[in-house]
Amino acid sequence: MDTKKPLFIAEISANHLGSFERAKLLVSSAISSGAGAVKLQTYTADTMTLNIDSDDFRISPNHALWGSEKLYDLYQRAHTPWEWHSELFSICKREKVIGFSTPFDVSAVTFLESLEVPMYKISSMETGDLALIRKVAETGKPLIISTGATKWNEVEEAVKTVEKTGNKNLTLLLCTSAYPADPKETNLQRMQKLKETFGVSVGLSDHTLGIGVSVAAIALGATVIERHVTLKRSDGGPDSAFSLEPEEFKLLIEEGNRAFTSLGSSDWNISGSESEARRIRRSLYIVKNVKKGELISEQNVRAIRPGTGCPPKYLNQILGKYFDNDHAKGTPMQLDFALEND
Repeated sequence: MDTKKPLFIAEISANHLGSFERAKLLVSSAISSGAGAVKLQTYTADTMTLNIDSDDFRISPNHALWGSEKLYDLYQRAHTPWEWHSELFSICKREKVIGFSTPFDVSAVTFLESLEVPMYKISSMETGDLALIRKVAETGKPLIISTGATKWNEVEEAVKTVEKTGNKNLTLLLCTSAYPADPKETNLQRMQKLKETFGVSVGLSDHTLGIGVSVAAIALGATVIERHVTLKRSDGGPDSAFSLEPEEFKLLIEEGNRAFTSLGSSDWNISGSESEARRIRRSLYIVKNVKKGELISEQNVRAIRPGTGCPPKYLNQILGKYFDNDHAKGTPMQLDFALEND
């Protein structure tokens, strides 16, 4: 089992609502809630798509959050201006928290390298961009790849691309690319398949509501939990519906760490805190004053609490034998008290 607590990543994404001051508040709030890392997204509308008004360049009309919106318009209002990155990362560095980003094209990687980011993430939607994955992996820095809406052969190709660069610090995140995601479609057991197949650390990029799925993922071995965060869902924004507010994110971290701590060890030992419970377990006691030579029966020996006498499993073994001596009521029964009849 991994001995380090899970890394909790706060994804700022589009929840800054176009305000630099709000972006700084989001970063500070995430850190105050206990985040071990804060992640941005590095792109512009022009690096993501073309400004064309046709059905190909629109979100599906039945999408829960962004139905019929032009891709260009969505990315234009959701992107984090590149000129904000340096100061937002500085806040993280000052608070000794990892500040990093998801680049969406090679130019973003070059830009992030100029800011000396310590790690990277590849978005689920970019797992097919092997050139981008190669560029990031070649930095030699820790790399997280999310696997939402990714076919198994595409996961294999992405992992092989990283392996060919010699970068061995890869974490794969299970993800359901729905916003918000239904817990029924999370399939947390897939994490084990990722871990066993590729021999890498695994985690969860969680778009569900609440914290239950994330906590369950930790119990199943997730070493990284990524959640979108906002100051208040009612403020709106492209990602607000599936984002956690500060107190919810704080609770996730508290309960997630508690779940991790509870995993403990597979060694079967009685814990120190169980010593009193062990002491007051049932055992055999003499429940009446008895005389030497008196027959041992269920009327004078019973299984009661506490556990100072011999275990109850020996009752049938001693019934029908005789007491070795006088014994007072309340004496813990011992096997050598029971004698055969001469």
